[in-house]
Amino acid sequence: MRALQMVDTKTQYGHIKDEVDQAVLDVMNSSAFINGPAVRDFAAQLATYLSVKHVIPCANGTDALQIALMALDLQPGDEVITPSFTYIATTEVIALLRLKPVFVEVDPQFFCMDPVALEKAITKKTRAIVPVHLYGHAAPMQEILAIAERYGIAVIEDNAQAIGCDYFFDNGQKKKTGTLGAIGCTSFYPSKNLGAFGDGGALFTNDDALAARIQMIANHGQSKRYYHDVVGCNSRLDTIQAAILNVKLKRLDQYNAARQSAADFYNRAFAECASLITPQKASYCSHVYHQYTLRVTNGRRDALAEFLAARSIPSMIYYPVPGHRQKMFAAFQTEACSLPVTDLLTEQVISLPIHTELDQEQLSCIEAGVLDFFKS
Repeated sequence: MRALQMVDTKTQYGHIKDEVDQAVLDVMNSSAFINGPAVRDFAAQLATYLSVKHVIPCANGTDALQIALMALDLQPGDEVITPSFTYIATTEVIALLRLKPVFVEVDPQFFCMDPVALEKAITKKTRAIVPVHLYGHAAPMQEILAIAERYGIAVIEDNAQAIGCDYFFDNGQKKKTGTLGAIGCTSFYPSKNLGAFGDGGALFTNDDALAARIQMIANHGQSKRYYHDVVGCNSRLDTIQAAILNVKLKRLDQYNAARQSAADFYNRAFAECASLITPQKASYCSHVYHQYTLRVTNGRRDALAEFLAARSIPSMIYYPVPGHRQKMFAAFQTEACSLPVTDLLTEQVISLPIHTELDQEQLSCIEAGVLDFFKS
């Protein structure tokens, strides 16, 4: 049996090696290393896949979030509402721009922003809402968008973990996550569902004016070379990474289907274990399982992780310290936030290996390891 890994990018590369190698060699031979044709081609192909007007590539997912907030022309002290239960990138860019993060609760079933908590947190200073499609499951965007429209607040989607996820509206309309709000942001970190072989990111929007502003901000604030209209940054997707992503984008639905198949196996395997709550999926979306995240309800989550590690079965805890308890936000007095669901999840969640290359032998090994722990 191949060694178990949380993400097996090496085996995945082996299946597409010839195509990837040729794509990289083409870039090397062209010497178009910065903003080469592969970048433009990837942006166009991804826009078609997502059915969105504009895709603006950038250097990484964190940059994408920062540029999105900059594009909205927010002012120091403006409030941005976001979940505390997410990776720190979502929230650190808020503080970096001298905005105020306002942390809200998540739903214990789907781990995504609670619309009721969202509406309660809105004040006269609220300027943006950043829902996170966590672990590959969509936030309840129909409700979030309705609230945002009612108060005239912009929505920026953090879609770093859910690219390819479908969202189903009550009227029958289907759209991809990341294309529902004013701006969508994603990451192409190697472990992501659509991962490069290095850093990368992108922003999505259907708004022409926002797209132009995002493009300008990502390029030193210039729309014409050496003429800088706004304060920007230097954030580009490397041409080699774009070439690799072009190869992998064609397989994204296949990759997501493999993750869903592995998740189905786990769900069946752990359905009768009283101490485990398997990931739930809302009827309003597909789930692309960037992570397969269980809740351990008997207080033995850390012991389970140690037991699995002793059997060479990897696991991860995403995320042990929520945003409102991070020292970086001490100036905002966020520790005073009452987020009992978030705090509970940080004590219960554990993620098992899930990726495109898991085979039946590996899945059965992981199943046995988990179930043996609860028999002991």
